[in-house]
Amino acid sequence: MTDTSTSPPDPKRVIPIQPDPAAAQARREEVVSLYKKSEKIYAREVAGWFANWRYALIWITQIVFYGTPWLMWNDRQAVLFDLSVRRFYMFNLVLYPQDFIYLTALLVISAYGLFLFTTVAGRLWCGYACPQTVYTEMFMWIENKIEGNRAKRMKMDKSPWTVDKLWRKLAKHGAWITLALWTGYTFVGYFTPIRVLAAEVVSFGMGPWEVFWVFFYGFATYGNAGFMREQVCKYMCPYARFQSAMFDRDTLIISYDAKRGEPRGSRSRKTDAQSKGQGDCVDCTLCVQVCPTGIDIRKGLQYECIGCAACIDVCDSVMDKMGAPRGLIRYATLNSMDNGWGSKEMWARVTRPRVLIYTAILFIVLGVFASSLYSRPPFRVDIVRDRGSLARIVDEGYVENVYRIQLMNASESVQKYRVGVEQLSQSLVKGGEDLVLGPAEARWVPISVKVPPEVAARMGSGAFPMTVVVEQIRQGDQPQVHVREKSTFMVPR
Repeated sequence: MTDTSTSPPDPKRVIPIQPDPAAAQARREEVVSLYKKSEKIYAREVAGWFANWRYALIWITQIVFYGTPWLMWNDRQAVLFDLSVRRFYMFNLVLYPQDFIYLTALLVISAYGLFLFTTVAGRLWCGYACPQTVYTEMFMWIENKIEGNRAKRMKMDKSPWTVDKLWRKLAKHGAWITLALWTGYTFVGYFTPIRVLAAEVVSFGMGPWEVFWVFFYGFATYGNAGFMREQVCKYMCPYARFQSAMFDRDTLIISYDAKRGEPRGSRSRKTDAQSKGQGDCVDCTLCVQVCPTGIDIRKGLQYECIGCAACIDVCDSVMDKMGAPRGLIRYATLNSMDNGWGSKEMWARVTRPRVLIYTAILFIVLGVFASSLYSRPPFRVDIVRDRGSLARIVDEGYVENVYRIQLMNASESVQKYRVGVEQLSQSLVKGGEDLVLGPAEARWVPISVKVPPEVAARMGSGAFPMTVVVEQIRQGDQPQVHVREKSTFMVPR
């Protein structure tokens, strides 16, 4: 008899399960690139009140930059930082490396000026006078003239290569390179007399460092203004990162009035916005198209915004066409936007304590800087001891110390000097009589200071303070300017 009962399943037996394709697809990991390629920004040309100010500052800054090296002053270049002889000429000023304190003062003035302007009205420097903005505007102007407006440039870049596209690209880059090299040449012209540099360029006699800096500065201008553009402002400039520390709710920033503009939507010029339940913004996106950093100001202030106000100009032109009041995008403060303040209440907050403190510090530093320059002596003196002979006894028992004095004529005329010593009784100075220095000349002068043996005996051994006095002699052998430098006189045991 056959057993037909069902046997229990074997627990060791594994039955394979067919995978579900949909579940496997759902569990599949998605790979996301962390380095997304940035899209090229085609900034649209814009005209308006703020654009005119920007163009005016471009003209002013570039006339100063390109024109100053060609100015002459006292038969020399008006502004020249001659590193080879360590002279820095700025019109009537002749500065030496020892005048480094003035550079420090200029940096402090620049820093507090930046703090003040940023606290009052945001990134005015970036939007109107920063070299990156200025040269980007110049390069974009060349690009617009050769390749056409925004629509033509976008169409050209997407189209295949043709003869017309090739010559326009070559002409654009040729103009860019010419402007960049001229910029590098002008930069080097502040350190090498620009007329001498011109002769060296013609004769191919430029030095290696001059060649390096002309091409390096030119390459930086070509790359930053021609290709990197907004990338410099977004990622390389540190100012974009710490600007928020200088902003507050009463800082004038470029703002979109969402209460007035939303909900946005397109409509014809004759259609009333309120009848359609819309705000004044027609969603034309022109504010995005003109932005050099490619942001949408309607999303609020972003760190990429350089404060150029191009969006204000183009939005005002759209409001004029739609018959709506200007100011949908405008300079305003966060407090004024939230509280509905007018211009009077908003500007009343400009003179707040933070602004007053920055202004006071800035004017104090400016005053000290100006007074220091005005009272600056027409020559400088440095004194060092002769290390080969600290002190020695010479003829008739005199004790002699030898020093080296560096005289620096900070004027551009021949000057006569006399060296003396104070605080040493019956001292004799040799080598410091009627010293003559030419215009802006610097010279090391050895002098010896001796005291009689009886004076040295009363002093005893050791180091004793003394003051070296350098007098500038004018007509009639009358001293006019005195410069004093402290030193010590050694008496051996």
